[in-house]
Amino acid sequence: MKLAIIGDFNSSSRTHIATNNAIEHAKNYLKLDLQAGWVPTDSIIDDMTSIVENYNGFWIAPGSPYKSMAGALEIIKYARLNNIPTLGTCGGFQHMVIEFARNVLNITDAEHAEYDPYASKLVITPLTCSLYGQKLEINITDKQSLTYSIFNSDTIEAQYYCNFGLNPGFQSDIDKNGFKIVASDSSNEARILELQGHKFFIATLFVPQDSSTFDHPNKLVTEFIAVVCGKEAVNKRIEQNLAG
Repeated sequence: MKLAIIGDFNSSSRTHIATNNAIEHAKNYLKLDLQAGWVPTDSIIDDMTSIVENYNGFWIAPGSPYKSMAGALEIIKYARLNNIPTLGTCGGFQHMVIEFARNVLNITDAEHAEYDPYASKLVITPLTCSLYGQKLEINITDKQSLTYSIFNSDTIEAQYYCNFGLNPGFQSDIDKNGFKIVASDSSNEARILELQGHKFFIATLFVPQDSSTFDHPNKLVTEFIAVVCGKEAVNKRIEQNLAG
């Protein structure tokens, strides 16, 4: 099995190193032989056929602005339409929102303020207060969600490295069209989105991989890796084993 990490790798980026490490933690815990590699966003348009034929899942990584927003959106769209396991974190969250807004809500000019701060339809906007470097509590509001079954908790703590998030003015339309807001902060702003009816299509504004360790692999990342490899419902085992 092969996992593509969609992003422009930077060896000095804490979130990129954490992404690599979290995958190794999950692989070790699950005893799975998964190959994971970074796919630069500016290679996607030309190599799209090869990429979708060779990878079983996609992690849309932190680190925006990407070299090619178009490339990242193309992969996200393919994964959404073809039930390919996909996890987006931080910048990945933001781009999964943009793709959904353009292709499901038909807001063809939906934009990200980091790329075009003066666009008329800014779906991703600067946060009122920067969350960079902060660890905050998140409320999981949808108890029927896959996210809730993974964490099995009403609240979790999450580490952020972002300055942009979903424009609250678009939250209702995105949620009612199937990209459900399953977790929010204390101001009811979206922090985890989950696509209804999809095998695994989850976006977190925070960086779950930052909390992963060898002895305590992150639950969300581990569940994602399991699904990419064709496994299901590992979260209960994770909880039991880590508590034991």
